Amino acid sequence: MRVPITLDLHLANFTFPGTEDADLFEKLVEIATTAEQSGFSSISVMDHLHQIPPVGPAVNNMLEGNTILAGLAARVPNVSLGLLVGGVTYRNPALLAKVTTTLDVISGGRAWLGLGAAWFEAEHRAYGFAFPPLKERFEHLEDALRITRAMFTEAEATVAGTHHRVDGALNNPKPLRGDIPILVGGSGERKTLRLVARYADGCNVFGNAEHARHLLDVLERHCEDVGRDPAEITKTRNGVLVIAPTHEQAMAKLDFLKGLGLTQERIDTSVTAGGPDEVAEQAQAFLDAGLEGLTFMVPDAHDVETIALAGQTIGPLVGAPAA
Repeated sequence: MRVPITLDLHLANFTFPGTEDADLFEKLVEIATTAEQSGFSSISVMDHLHQIPPVGPAVNNMLEGNTILAGLAARVPNVSLGLLVGGVTYRNPALLAKVTTTLDVISGGRAWLGLGAAWFEAEHRAYGFAFPPLKERFEHLEDALRITRAMFTEAEATVAGTHHRVDGALNNPKPLRGDIPILVGGSGERKTLRLVARYADGCNVFGNAEHARHLLDVLERHCEDVGRDPAEITKTRNGVLVIAPTHEQAMAKLDFLKGLGLTQERIDTSVTAGGPDEVAEQAQAFLDAGLEGLTFMVPDAHDVETIALAGQTIGPLVGAPAA
């Protein structure tokens, strides 16, 4: 299976100006509906328990990822939905397989699963989760990749991993498509991309277009090593989108974000910014580098006109019909 991401709206912030907590879910439905109608193929959310730097202060709102995806699935009928990405230290992988399958049933077969080795040590300590060394977290990731796939596809799953195991685990009902696409997030060249080549249906990398091309070359070499056709893997990239009707308006938004602490290094590696023509040119550079899907966090996602402009600008480049 391939991961159904061509243009993904990544919801990383749940504190919106003028939106009370009681109205938050309806605001998210409005944002997701606008995205769907404007050319976005999918909606993703972070898997965190409080807000992370540099998105915002820790005290800002943070919704549990799988729960909000299920809520959106019941209200927004067409986009695919997934975690970008689920931290493997937060849940037993068998339970995560069951949760994701439930999302697939609720959504009518639109779920995909994002997995990563987890990174935010302060969050682990705050909520009582163990934060093992990186080598062990990658062992947890490989266990999760094996167990979730088995539970998605086998009548009874039996997998003996390094830290997790299932023995005759049932997962009924099964995913509606017979499987659920699995994406691995991260740009690690030695471990992350090798796990993608061996187990995953998609990758989600970081960096500018030149670096993305380099990472895809690394992935191709890993695929050759394990006997995998790299065309089976959906190649996506995660970044920040700052867009406005004019260049000047977009630069004003970017200056505001700099005032909140957005560094020049992050701008250079993560931010796509400008008016529609500029954004389209930058997005096309990523596609020309070999990426098939683009996922963007939009800092002012609460402004649905901005979401519509983003979808109408980039959607046609990735095959969405013009709105």
